[in-house]
Amino acid sequence: MALGCKSGPGFLSLLIAVFFTMGSAVGYAQTASKAPVAGETGEAIVAAIKSKIPEIKIYTLEKMLKGGGDVALIDVRTRREISLVGGTIGAYQNQNIPRGWLEFRINDAVKSKDTPIIVYCGTNQRSPLAARTLMEMGYTNVSNYAGGFFEWRKAGLPVESYDKAPDTALFAKPVKVGENVWSAIGATAPGTYENGGHNNNLSFIVTTQGVVVINASDNYLLASALHEEIRKITDQPVKYVILENGQGHAALGSNYWKEQGAKIIAHKDAAKELETNGLELLDRMKRRMREKAAKTRFVMPDIVFDKEHILELGGVRIEARYLGPAHSPGDIVVWLPQTKLMISGDMAFHQRLLPLFEYTDTAGWIESWEIFEAMKPEMIIPGHGEATTSMATLRKYTRDYLVHLRTKVSELLDNGGDLQAAYLIDQSAYRHLPTFNILARRNAGQVFRSLEFE
Repeated sequence: MALGCKSGPGFLSLLIAVFFTMGSAVGYAQTASKAPVAGETGEAIVAAIKSKIPEIKIYTLEKMLKGGGDVALIDVRTRREISLVGGTIGAYQNQNIPRGWLEFRINDAVKSKDTPIIVYCGTNQRSPLAARTLMEMGYTNVSNYAGGFFEWRKAGLPVESYDKAPDTALFAKPVKVGENVWSAIGATAPGTYENGGHNNNLSFIVTTQGVVVINASDNYLLASALHEEIRKITDQPVKYVILENGQGHAALGSNYWKEQGAKIIAHKDAAKELETNGLELLDRMKRRMREKAAKTRFVMPDIVFDKEHILELGGVRIEARYLGPAHSPGDIVVWLPQTKLMISGDMAFHQRLLPLFEYTDTAGWIESWEIFEAMKPEMIIPGHGEATTSMATLRKYTRDYLVHLRTKVSELLDNGGDLQAAYLIDQSAYRHLPTFNILARRNAGQVFRSLEFE
């Protein structure tokens, strides 16, 4: 159970008393002036703790985060609290470990006792307790950001929200990206209960003869929420839904769209992936989303294609194209040649570190990229992150990242290096991207394992 920043003094006093009873690390014990006294208020105890722990100001924190070093920034509020009050500090170093789980999860989040750790909450009442606990656990470089989230947000500094549209199941509502094209931009984090499974982009094209949706979404209720937003823009029916690949967050909402009379379109490799793993994807989604998975059933696509599938609707030409191997089986792009707008799906990344899996063909992806870039799109909606006109940025964080990993792993193998050495490959140029801490080492290991047999 995590304390709110304004928890009652009686419970807070009890908690502090328990921690003091458990004992303190030697270094911290030398600085402690006294143990809690019976009847002393929680506020008084916290005030005493604040006088004994290192604190940093907002400008110091901003400088440390921009420095890109090995810093662990830990928000000790609950997920629900973060969602309700507007988010958390927007930095790739940020991690959320609720105060009540800190002792149990900190070892997974911070491997070295010497890593700089900065803790914060909303108004500097819970984070001093967290800092004191970490010091007692033997972490040697712990600071408390006294200003807390609200000071950071008031200063206009970057904030990451767990839910940008709390009145809907969507993480964020659709925004207009191009002529008759909208996209609901998903969270950069993995799909979670808090973001409703909306961590990829859900796009749609409005024509005078119907609507084409790209990605069925993660679940029935999310698909329904997207449809509500489409109805605010047009009274045209959704006629087709194109799956950018066979992943759950692209396909599992398909049964909602079928109920509306839409046809589901997918590449043959995505359809095969769904046929093989669809029920498992559904089961995993249900465990993660709990009651938010209501009404979701697994269904297969209606239309399956090999190289391309062309739709002519209301004078708009919509081309679903398979360019070759990319992030996952059946990855396709949706090309609007009249406006040179590309819905690239997972062919291109730029605002989060791309993930590599055992089925990802990195060599094939680099070859497919050349075809993609040669089409010269002027506006690109990636699978994750905001739309962009910058092909150079997409190239840097997709093709160039793949080339970098493959080059470094090849050099490692030529010199007799092992998997552990692969984990240490320098990826610092990408450290600022969300999901870096989750994916960087895993990506290097995946490339190592694939190149061993390539």
